[in-house]
Amino acid sequence: MNVVIVGSSGMVGRGVLLECLDSPEVNKVLMVNRRHIDIDNPKLQELIIEDFLNLKDQKLDLKDYDACFFCAGSTSVGKTEEEYSKLTLDLTCNFGEAFIKESPDSVFCLVSGAGTDSTEKGRVMWARVKGKTENAISNMGFKSSYMFRPGYIQPLRGIKSKTKLYSAMYAIFTPLYWLILKHIPSSSTNTTAIGMAMINAVIKQPEFRILHSREINKLAKD
Repeated sequence: MNVVIVGSSGMVGRGVLLECLDSPEVNKVLMVNRRHIDIDNPKLQELIIEDFLNLKDQKLDLKDYDACFFCAGSTSVGKTEEEYSKLTLDLTCNFGEAFIKESPDSVFCLVSGAGTDSTEKGRVMWARVKGKTENAISNMGFKSSYMFRPGYIQPLRGIKSKTKLYSAMYAIFTPLYWLILKHIPSSSTNTTAIGMAMINAVIKQPEFRILHSREINKLAKD
């Protein structure tokens, strides 16, 4: 399969990229990012986009791809609902519309988050916005679309968070992670499992469209 991955600067995007590059099921990877990444692989191509909200002036070649793994995201901390919606809902839908126009028979996997509000009416701002984003992608007309709602995500394969606070937290939880995963699989997942689950979602097209940590871990092993 040929896949597009949006966002590799973050922890999840980096993990998904590594799994796609290693997978025999993936023939070609187009990495869409704001800046160059430090990975050299014959499968990998890059598309640098500085402004995801203005794609009209960009030279986009998104034809004949089987899937888009959308891993870009922004924190809601310190932002108004309008600001966060622009960086989450508008940005995601803007790229989704451009992608489906070029590759209409494709699958879209979106990294959302645990607690996302599908009703769009809850009290938590970020959850409403993520719910609107999920619903918009679901109704866009893709062959299939999958909403990934992980809770705690353990970085593997040497991946580190750019946020110092998160890095410190992961250092503390790493010795306990595999124990937690074994006994409470619904509470956590990891970057490798998310990547593998996305690949398997395209191949197997499961009926469920919303994947929490438990479903992500199961699909990663199927």
